[in-house]
Amino acid sequence: MSASSPTGAARDFAAVDLGASSGRVMLARAGGGELSLREAHRFANRPVRVLGTLHWDVLALWDGVLTGLRAAGREAGGPLAGVGIDSWAVDYGLLDASGALLGNPVHYRDGRTDGVAAQVAGVLPPRELYAATGLQELPFNTVYQLVAARGSAQLAAAHRLLLIPDLMAYWLTGRAGTELTNASTTQLIDPRTRTWSPVVAEALGIDQGLFPALRQPGDPAGELTPEVLAETGLAGPVPVWAVASHDTASAVVGVPASGERFAYIATGTWSLAGLELDAPVLSQESRRANFTNELGVDGTVRYLRNIMGLWLLQECLREWERTGTPYELEPLLRDAARAEPLRSVVDAGDPEFIAPGDMPGRIARACARTGQPEPRDAAETVRCVLDSLALAHRVTVREAQRLSGRSVDTVHVVGGGARNELLCQLTADACGLPVVAGPAEAAALGNVLVQARAAGVLGGGLAELRGLLRATAPLRHHEPMGDAGAWDRAAARISGGREVGR
Repeated sequence: MSASSPTGAARDFAAVDLGASSGRVMLARAGGGELSLREAHRFANRPVRVLGTLHWDVLALWDGVLTGLRAAGREAGGPLAGVGIDSWAVDYGLLDASGALLGNPVHYRDGRTDGVAAQVAGVLPPRELYAATGLQELPFNTVYQLVAARGSAQLAAAHRLLLIPDLMAYWLTGRAGTELTNASTTQLIDPRTRTWSPVVAEALGIDQGLFPALRQPGDPAGELTPEVLAETGLAGPVPVWAVASHDTASAVVGVPASGERFAYIATGTWSLAGLELDAPVLSQESRRANFTNELGVDGTVRYLRNIMGLWLLQECLREWERTGTPYELEPLLRDAARAEPLRSVVDAGDPEFIAPGDMPGRIARACARTGQPEPRDAAETVRCVLDSLALAHRVTVREAQRLSGRSVDTVHVVGGGARNELLCQLTADACGLPVVAGPAEAAALGNVLVQARAAGVLGGGLAELRGLLRATAPLRHHEPMGDAGAWDRAAARISGGREVGR
């Protein structure tokens, strides 16, 4: 079925999209050849450190969700055909036997997992862990968080473990489930069988009984409880749909690609760059290149690498504000565009940049260690960040093609970074490929598309859903320019020639 042959009249949906720095509830209208999106409510997502541990303020997020649903209902002026929730990956809440939350979830940037990957490797060698799960080794993966939490009072008392979007869905409906695309980021799922890996759980003593049954994107997750209906003023029944609840999985649904020969870069706090495949790539070469095989909608695999992303820029801006020299982003980007290109670059995949705090200083020190000039001002620091991200995008897109055997002719940049014209142009220059930028709200749009199809408003597969995106979303096109060799020379400066993004 084509996007021009919708299965039903347009209806209203609410997409709850929780990011690492902010959350929002978007009101969407989909069906009848229409797809529109507007923000009903946005709220901050600020972590809180208590007694040395960094937590998510999950109750503040819950309040933001309820406030957003109330606003969406008012704006819709009629019943909602569904609610879907997506969020960042790996983090979770623990519930006791009565369903009560056992403390605020721990933030993935907390230091409790420091050194845990090495402990796990002593029990389950990296080659075996990758063969079982196909997941990129990142120090904050759920499997490492659970090993770090071993012996804690909370884990001992836990009856259920719910990933963040599943926790929100549980509070909305009273029904617990584990959505598959997000579960695939835990490093406990076998990407071939698309079920839990007994190899990992048994080796590490992780009780898979903590996880409720798996849900597929598009499965019903329940209906809003009477309490939630009263709190939000919505008229029931309002179904809650399991969408691709990992925000990157929803963002990939929201890539307006035509055909299969495309790479995507979902940009925000992180840049997640890769390809959409039909099967995982589980070779040891893929493991050594630190690529991950996460699961997507309709049986797809998101073959990608995590890159530090706009976190580098966000942390620079926070540091400058903290030290009394705040900058407005748009003028700073204009100044960065005029700065000397590729004067200095850093490895945007270096774990040194994961933690918060003094990002400009760390970037300057990384430049000095590799014999490059330190940025002299804020504009040069920002240019270094954006050149470095584009360089990491380039290496990742090229390696993904080589390791998977799938060639691409277009790069799609979606998410918040799609608004950054300088980053998009630099990515086109670095990759030597045309870049299509947008939609910026790809995760929310992917969330809505899965809901609308589940509700019977839209039909077809990913190709048809993406056709509707191409017909309705504003997109910008960037053609590659400049000297491709300059990017090769810049890459060679980092760590004695080690490829950036590794």
